[in-house]
Amino acid sequence: MTHSPYFRPRTLPEALQALAASRGQILAGGTDFYPALGERRVTQPVVDITAIPEIKTIEIDREAIHIGGGATWTQILAARLPRCFECLKQAAREVGSVQIQNRATIAGNLCNASPAADGIPPLLALDAEVELASAEERRRLALTEFVLGNRKTARRAGEILTRVTIPRAVENAASSFLKLGARRYLVISISMVAAILGTGEDGRVNAARIAVGSCAARARRLPQLERELVGAEARKGLAQAAKAAHLEPLSPIDDIRATAEYRRDASLTLIQRAIESCIRN
Repeated sequence: MTHSPYFRPRTLPEALQALAASRGQILAGGTDFYPALGERRVTQPVVDITAIPEIKTIEIDREAIHIGGGATWTQILAARLPRCFECLKQAAREVGSVQIQNRATIAGNLCNASPAADGIPPLLALDAEVELASAEERRRLALTEFVLGNRKTARRAGEILTRVTIPRAVENAASSFLKLGARRYLVISISMVAAILGTGEDGRVNAARIAVGSCAARARRLPQLERELVGAEARKGLAQAAKAAHLEPLSPIDDIRATAEYRRDASLTLIQRAIESCIRN
């Protein structure tokens, strides 16, 4: 019986060279990699990037927060991050079990590109960008340009998602992440919402970002609602500004977990609750 080549590089250049030479598949945390195999054997070369320290750091500079692609959800939960990252930390607590959070990486969540990926709505709301590296070049893409659809991304063969960058534009804003599923834990969502609301000294909303997941082939922002929230007084009851018409960018489906109609109705409720949570906090 033959075995597929397995590489475990210790540096990013080594990993990129191994990936280019082997045309293999990347193993980050393995929490999606192994379940996807089912009972099948690994048939392609594997490049295990779990031993590369330079892609596991979380750093803050004057302009942005940089989260290494190999950072785990447990690392993100433990990191001292600005107030607006509360939505991302709330999402991190929803990624499987604690054991999964200890292994699963932010890059794996993004590259798997499930419509129900917990990390994507808050990162969309945070205006995240991803950095992709290959043996030939590095490039940056807005997250909206990287996640293309259900299990589809703009990552090219030979590229590793090395870090996620979030600009320090709304770091003092309140944020919230809410998720609805058929049970409380270890659940694939029916709908999920990330909201960020910034408030000026005049008590009015000066920044609004709303993203919804599990209701389209990829998570979507709601730009019309965002525009209408800006300038409004940040007070109890603001959530009622969110109406069914604002959900037009969404395209929920009927599946085993919920009907499209239920998803749409539940999403509006979650949006309103997330906005109220931001006002309270």
